[in-house]
Amino acid sequence: MIIADKIMELRKKNGWSQEELAEQLHVSRQSVSKWEGAQSVPDINKVIAMASLFGVTTDYLLKDEIDDLPFPPAESAPALPTETEAVRRVSMEESNLFLAFSRKASGEIALGVLLCILSPILVILLAGAGELGLIPLNGDQGGILGSIVLLLMVAAAVFLFVKNGMQFSKFDYLEKEMIETEYGVSGMVRERRQEYEQTHLMGMALGIILCVISAVPVLVCTMISEKNEMLILAGVSVLLMLIGAGVYLIVRVSIVWDSFQKLLEEGDYTRKSKRSKNGLLAGLYWSVVTAGYLAYSFVTMKWDRSWIIWPIAGVLYAAIVKIDEALLNRK
Repeated sequence: MIIADKIMELRKKNGWSQEELAEQLHVSRQSVSKWEGAQSVPDINKVIAMASLFGVTTDYLLKDEIDDLPFPPAESAPALPTETEAVRRVSMEESNLFLAFSRKASGEIALGVLLCILSPILVILLAGAGELGLIPLNGDQGGILGSIVLLLMVAAAVFLFVKNGMQFSKFDYLEKEMIETEYGVSGMVRERRQEYEQTHLMGMALGIILCVISAVPVLVCTMISEKNEMLILAGVSVLLMLIGAGVYLIVRVSIVWDSFQKLLEEGDYTRKSKRSKNGLLAGLYWSVVTAGYLAYSFVTMKWDRSWIIWPIAGVLYAAIVKIDEALLNRK
């Protein structure tokens, strides 16, 4: 086993992210990433520091022929996985299968989210046009027709969510269990992540920009004519389209990016994070938000206003996660 794999193995056994190890060694995260990817070798001072930090000998780190730990990690280090925290080994074949499926599923899940966001548009337009006498239907009839289309779009979205959720369940262990990748997997994943990094950054940036400017059409339509209800409703429809496009981009690139993070046990998927209950919290939280959004929108029929639930829910979720992490760290 080469030094790159030994550093990664010891870091993961201690439950540290690359950032956490870098802080303790007073180096950058990029340095640790290069060591583990066999792109560079730490100098002798860092090797000595790591030997002390991990509770191993320098011979173990430097000599490829020594594969077995000479003795357990130092008492000051976080505990190694116990019998209840068994480490699951992930092969190159499993990793490639997961990455390929994540890329395919990202488009379908993002499409499902897009369908949910766009689904109220026909309700808004047909109900408004019916009330104004612009179509041969009254407001209620237009609303009913639009609601039928809405339900069909939501049903299609639910199908995509359930289908991909069931297929993703085969890889649940990547989020919940401690993993150890076979030789060469981490290097392959890092290389693919580096190739995808620009796409991820551009997708996130463009998605956020579209969400930020989404209110512009409504403001412009209101400025042109406050009394022209159909024009304002058209502006609301464009608002939903922009939000839908923005969220589509964010969801799609995030799912692909998370697939790399899961295999590397970095970001939100470190061993420390896996011990938290954020996964259960997220599922419960967003289920309640979705139910609340649909219930409020159907009862009040104010689809042109209910979209505000999503950005508020996003901000609140970030705060809840931080509080949960703070409570976890105190234990």
